[in-house]
Amino acid sequence: MCKGLAALPHTCLERAKEIKTKLGTLLQKPDSTIDFIIPYPEKPEKPPKAQKPSPEEALQWRDSLEKLLQNPYGLASFRSFLCSEFSEENAEFWVACEDYKKTKSPVKMAEKAKKIYEEFIQTEAPKEVNIDHFTKAVTMKNLVEPSPTSFDMAQKRIFALMEKDSLPRFVRSEFYHELIK
Repeated sequence: MCKGLAALPHTCLERAKEIKTKLGTLLQKPDSTIDFIIPYPEKPEKPPKAQKPSPEEALQWRDSLEKLLQNPYGLASFRSFLCSEFSEENAEFWVACEDYKKTKSPVKMAEKAKKIYEEFIQTEAPKEVNIDHFTKAVTMKNLVEPSPTSFDMAQKRIFALMEKDSLPRFVRSEFYHELIK
């Protein structure tokens, strides 16, 4: 499932869920099989190599989740740690929101908003993040007319959760101690 710093964009579990969903759709609509060809990449995509930070730089992450998330190596290390704790959806949601905010095209923004909602926000989503009902309701209301700020409240809640709970555990972890040696 999670493969540390070499984690692929689609984990085996995600691929299995995607295949299951597509097969379920095929069984319901046998006439539209051409629309649901299951993709199998010839070679898995490798994430770009991130430069290992100096111990001094990594030490700064203890006090700043923002600096940690902005550093590609730090983000990859943190995601690996979260994966070991079965809470990687929080970092994935945060990254998806950052990508969403950079989207210029209203059509692409609407597509990404729908994908983020279905993957992270809706009840029983495959990677449902832990947000309160009020935040979920505000986010859903914001998605009627998607804008760069549609997920801001939910993203801030998840950031606060990672900052309060995950970051202190990460800083005490072997993942982090290897970086500051």
